Amino acid sequence: MEPTNIRFGGGATETLLHPLVAVWMLIAIVLILIFPRNKAIVPFLLAFFTIPLGQVIVVGGLHFPVLRILILAGLVRRATLRGELSQSKFPGGFNAVDLAVVLFTVSALAIVSLQWMELTAFIKFVGDFLDSLGGYLVVRFLIPDREAVWRTAKVLAMICLLHGACMVNEHFTRKDVFGYLGGVGIDSTVRDGHVRAGGVLGTIQSGAFAGPLIPVFLWLWTERKSRIAALAGLAGASAVVAMSFTSTSFMAYAAGLVGLAFWPLRKQMRLVRWGIVAMLAGLQLVMNGPVWSLIEHIDVASGSSSYHRYQLIDTLIRHFGEWWLLGTRNNGSWGWEMWDTCNQFVAVAVTGGLLTLIIYILILKRSFGAVGNARKQVSGNRQQEWFLWCLGSALFATVVAQFGINYMIQLQLVLFPLLACISVASSEIRQTLVGDVELRDQEQLASAGGTAQRGFAFLSAQQGEGHGKVS
Repeated sequence: MEPTNIRFGGGATETLLHPLVAVWMLIAIVLILIFPRNKAIVPFLLAFFTIPLGQVIVVGGLHFPVLRILILAGLVRRATLRGELSQSKFPGGFNAVDLAVVLFTVSALAIVSLQWMELTAFIKFVGDFLDSLGGYLVVRFLIPDREAVWRTAKVLAMICLLHGACMVNEHFTRKDVFGYLGGVGIDSTVRDGHVRAGGVLGTIQSGAFAGPLIPVFLWLWTERKSRIAALAGLAGASAVVAMSFTSTSFMAYAAGLVGLAFWPLRKQMRLVRWGIVAMLAGLQLVMNGPVWSLIEHIDVASGSSSYHRYQLIDTLIRHFGEWWLLGTRNNGSWGWEMWDTCNQFVAVAVTGGLLTLIIYILILKRSFGAVGNARKQVSGNRQQEWFLWCLGSALFATVVAQFGINYMIQLQLVLFPLLACISVASSEIRQTLVGDVELRDQEQLASAGGTAQRGFAFLSAQQGEGHGKVS
């Protein structure tokens, strides 16, 4: 049976704001507004991933989660940018990934609103729209250059270390320290005798947050001045994944390492991709069930619900006619616990229909494409190639994690900084190459001009000698 608390109209009926959270929120807002632009990402992310999602201010029936207030503060900072071109709000310019994110959020809002056709529902969906698009615009603005990318990686390492320590404590005490603030439960989940620590994000969400960051922290390790932060991030992320004890967490962690393992084949990835397609097509021909039924055989952590993940995809495909246009509100009637859309792609399809799903996949495709194109442009520069490869591996791990959980706002705010870092890295590489070409052209032009001047001087001298002989 579908829990009534997850249906539309649920949520807090009154303000839930712990005094410590209120103070921390105010401090974070002040720092976001006064810090230099490429440093303001630190208090933003630090506050965003240490405040429980359930901390909310209710005014006149309208919900203002603390996390949404932080996004609004970031938007205010972005709107008050002065002394620079408006394009600088999108470092490197408004690119294909930015356009895809905007189209995705607009499509999701339009279709889910048509699906419900209720004013109160529309108000709620506008809040979700603000969280998604506003969150993306904020991190895209606050990560303007490579230094901000480096600083983002370091603050994520700090967050992972903090979460890891809290979740290790939770494993032994079976009490979540963030639960004392309110907004998340205090008692830990126990399944098949294993404690599944949740921390501030939740059990699966915590692993889906930390696991894909392993490649980013391994890149930090190659930045010699950042090795302490890298070690902290690796230790913290590993602890989060281990303490959450879920298959999704372990798979995301492993996916990042698998992505890095393909580093020697980085110039043959086109062949690798087509090989994977051929392998899946072959499996589809010889397997008794569909190829996506492989998911039900994945049970990395004891008691995982891999069969449910398989059923979500299979049922979605079988009910294509019900959701492709405007999504559906009736997926709960498709089978046992089909209301629990713990798969990001299924969740997007159910709420936004086929169009929104296609645009969401387009975001990921264009991001992978940006990484691949940038890597080709710096081919031979192993430091630059490694940096881009780590970003691509983190994105790959994120995609794997999305098959086990749907992304609420806090998980979106680990995906969006990754997309912003990819945009910054690819645009800076492109600008550097353009600058090198222009400099080379100028040098060639100057060289040609010098040759021409020498030739002109020589001719002038010859003519002078000739005039002298005539005279």
